[in-house]
Amino acid sequence: MTKSSSPLPPTVERFIGFANVYDDFRPSPPADLGDILTHMIHQPVPGLVVDLGCGTGLSTRFWAERARMVVGVDPNTEMLAVARSRTLASNVAYLYGYGHRVALSRGCADIVTCSQSLHWMDPELTLPEVARLLRTGGVFAVYDHTSLVLPAWEIEAAQRVFQDRADALENELGIVAQVPRWPKHDHLPAMQASGLFRYTREFTLHHVEMGNSRSLIGGILSSGQIQSLFKAGVTEKELGLDVLQEQAHQLLGEELRPWYLSVHVRIGIV
Repeated sequence: MTKSSSPLPPTVERFIGFANVYDDFRPSPPADLGDILTHMIHQPVPGLVVDLGCGTGLSTRFWAERARMVVGVDPNTEMLAVARSRTLASNVAYLYGYGHRVALSRGCADIVTCSQSLHWMDPELTLPEVARLLRTGGVFAVYDHTSLVLPAWEIEAAQRVFQDRADALENELGIVAQVPRWPKHDHLPAMQASGLFRYTREFTLHHVEMGNSRSLIGGILSSGQIQSLFKAGVTEKELGLDVLQEQAHQLLGEELRPWYLSVHVRIGIV
C-alpha cells in the first residue's frame, strides 16, 4: 500500500469521514466513573475537567452535569464540528489541539481525562502536559472499553471471525505500520515510570447499554480500522461485513436488549 498523501497526521486521518456515525454508536462512560473520580479529588463538583482526544464529545458531554466547566480538546476539526453541534450545555467548550500541546494555563484542571484516546498519543510528550494542566491533588483518568457481552454468543463468535479478517487485511495492506499507536497495557507503567504522579492504580467498571443489530453494525462502522480499510479500497464483501450484517439481523434483530460492557480505568494523582 502506498503511503497516504493526506497532509493530516495518520492518527487524525484515520478518523476523518465518519464523525456522525462515531457519535451515534460509540458508548459513553459509565455513570460510576464520575462519582469515583470526584471522590478521588475530594471535590464533589470539579471546577474544570479537560477531556483530551475528545473526538465528537461523548466523554466531554458526560461531564457537563458533573463539573462547573468542561473543555474537550482534539486535532480533528470534523469531529470537533460534530461535538459542538451536539452539545447543548453552556458550560462545555471545545479547543483544537493535541494532547501534548493544550492552550490552557498551568494547574487549571481538577481532572484530565482520555477516553479511548491515549493509545494515539506519545506518552513521553502527553504525560508532562497532563501534569502541567492538573492542580496539585488533581487526577488523570484514562478509560477504555475493553469487553462487550452480547445477548447471543453466536454473534460474538461471528464478530471474532470478522475482526480476524479485518486485522489480517490491515496488516496485509500496511495500514498498521502507517499509524503510530501505544499499547493500552502500557498506559499504567508509562504513568508510573514518568515520575509525575504521586499515586497510580487501575480498576474495571461495568455498565449496561441497550443494543440491537443496528447498534452492532454501527459500532463496527465507527471503527477507525474499518474506515481505513474502506479508504484503502476494501469492499464490504471482501471484509465480510455483508455476512456479519445478515448474522446480526438473524441473531440480534431490531429489539433493544441489554449489552454488558466493561471499562478499564487507569488513574494518576499529581
